[in-house]
Amino acid sequence: MIMQAVDLTEWETREPMRGSPLEGQVLAGHPAVQRLAASLTQHGCIEILELARGLELRASSFVGRFALGDLMVTIRPKISGLPLMNLLRYAYRLRHLNLYDEVRYPISSTSFEDLLIHQLAAEASELLARGLHRDYLRTESLLTNPRGRIDFSGYLQVASRAGVALPCVHHPRSEDTSMNRALHGGLEMAAGMTLDHELGGHVRRLAKSFAASITPGKLDAAGFEEAWHSLDRRTRAYQPALTLIKMLLNTQGAALTDEASNVAAAGFLFDMNRFFQTLLSRFLAENLTDCEVQDERILRGVFSYDPANNPRCCSPPKLRPDFLVLRNQRVIAVLDAKYRDLWERNLPREMLYQLALYAMGQESVHRRATILYPTLDDSARQQVIFVKDPLRGTAKAKVILRPVNLLKLDLLLRGKDIQAQRNRAEFAQRLAFGTPPEA
Repeated sequence: MIMQAVDLTEWETREPMRGSPLEGQVLAGHPAVQRLAASLTQHGCIEILELARGLELRASSFVGRFALGDLMVTIRPKISGLPLMNLLRYAYRLRHLNLYDEVRYPISSTSFEDLLIHQLAAEASELLARGLHRDYLRTESLLTNPRGRIDFSGYLQVASRAGVALPCVHHPRSEDTSMNRALHGGLEMAAGMTLDHELGGHVRRLAKSFAASITPGKLDAAGFEEAWHSLDRRTRAYQPALTLIKMLLNTQGAALTDEASNVAAAGFLFDMNRFFQTLLSRFLAENLTDCEVQDERILRGVFSYDPANNPRCCSPPKLRPDFLVLRNQRVIAVLDAKYRDLWERNLPREMLYQLALYAMGQESVHRRATILYPTLDDSARQQVIFVKDPLRGTAKAKVILRPVNLLKLDLLLRGKDIQAQRNRAEFAQRLAFGTPPEA
């Protein structure tokens, strides 16, 4: 099958124009492709509509690549290359390692998933150079030179055939740990995800270099969770690599799996909204020095059921904004991260309704809620929407749309001196409050 390429950027709509690969495409007669399209649409990854002229694609905050029949669909983030990699490193606390020769691998043209795989390869190379972590593993074996504890209860069972060997229980140090198995499985998974043959070969060679010292196996959610929960101070160096594997593993979730055959489709889809929220969470927490930032704390008391009319004993709906900024135990700002450039694109009504409820759920003096959205446009400015009383026309609350210039944020994060710290603190104040608050 000859694959046809369809490229679009986040939040872009691609119609079946004359001469485009989408023209004349149909899902009917291809059950597996139909199920994949329905799953991607249901999970909000991308909306796939079958029209009379062909297929229409409506991208969202998910970026990456996936195969849809004979179409290879690639969704690219607006920010790319080195600025994106620097922001990813900061958000997920990855190390600044020498990824690759920029002449052989131009970073500006590298796909999003390959950026993550390059970083994973660099992390794995660093771990291998330092030596993989070894742990004491309980082992039962027959030894001519006894070691550890002699298993007298087991001796009667093997006495007739053991000869001069004794059954022993000992604890040799081994590299066959859950963490190394997860690292190996993650490298094998990453090698199968990239379309870059040279990168895939490099990652496979890294996995093969320590395959003999572990029990190889396909990485699954249970195996990864075991490795993740075994992290401690001795294995802190594994955390960046496991974080990257977790990101790659999450992109192979339900939306890209054919439930009828339980076979994952070829592809990679990553929710940039999750990345943007993680990025802002760390930046605000580190740079709003006089405030406390709480992630996804529930705003209580907004909704409640009438006790006399709640026959199913349902719990009331909960409002959970991305960030609450507190000073002296009082909420002074409600912030929500939305990965959609609202300077270039319209504000969806569901976002407006959500933020209006956040604003109305506060004290009358501070009835405002802010959307923080990403942009690359230097001309982007704050916008304010009043929530009014429809009878009196008076403003009851405010919904604020505040841009976050990702290129400026990248430059601020690169600085290491005292002035750079002050600039970051000022930028964080502007994101949270619009202007530096009065003393």
